[in-house]
Amino acid sequence: MKKLLALCLLLPLFGLSQTKNVVSVTRVFPKIDKVGEFEKALTAHAQKYHTGDWKWRVFTIESGPDAGGYHITEGPVSWEQIDGRGDLGQAHTDDWNKSVAVYLTDKYQSSYSVFREDLSTVQLTDYSDKIAILHIFPKPGFGLKMEEHLKNVKKAWEIGKETVAAYQASSSGPSQFALVSRYKGGLKERATGFRKPFNERYEEANGAGSYNNYAENVSKYTDNSWSELLFYKKELSSK
Repeated sequence: MKKLLALCLLLPLFGLSQTKNVVSVTRVFPKIDKVGEFEKALTAHAQKYHTGDWKWRVFTIESGPDAGGYHITEGPVSWEQIDGRGDLGQAHTDDWNKSVAVYLTDKYQSSYSVFREDLSTVQLTDYSDKIAILHIFPKPGFGLKMEEHLKNVKKAWEIGKETVAAYQASSSGPSQFALVSRYKGGLKERATGFRKPFNERYEEANGAGSYNNYAENVSKYTDNSWSELLFYKKELSSK
């Protein structure tokens, strides 16, 4: 009985440690004259080596400084799974190097991010085909202040029924929050008038005059930010 009780007490901790909320992101940039060959090779590689928990969702980057690149997300998985994954094997490495990498430029990015459910208005795996990513880089020492700021912003998203997934970079360069707007209704959601203006929703959620504080906080806590549009490519992703 004592062993059973001890096991029951440990279950919540075990469940917490196994939370699948980590995604890895790889960005690659094919040579302009080799896009067709690259896409064919990438698709074959994903279907052979990246399935199950390690499946790939592939996006084309349509705007911003990385336009023309491919955004590959893997997961979500837990840190424990990543820790125990080990070497992917020589066959995997050879396939990537000889079949895919030969069509790429030298530009390359890789990062880990943790899904922040408390800052999001959509579940982690409730995806959409059209997305916009706002990359926000807090000033050093202002990460917690930025979290408080985003919690107030979330209230305005909820009023407008905006589906936004929030991620926080983990050991992947400068401190960053990535706010992913998932356009369930397509890009028409970006049109002026589709929703009540953000400043009105923000004040409705946080009180009259609060938008002035919002603007001040953006200036006070943010080092820099930039945004981009991405389109999901099912035909290039893991099946």
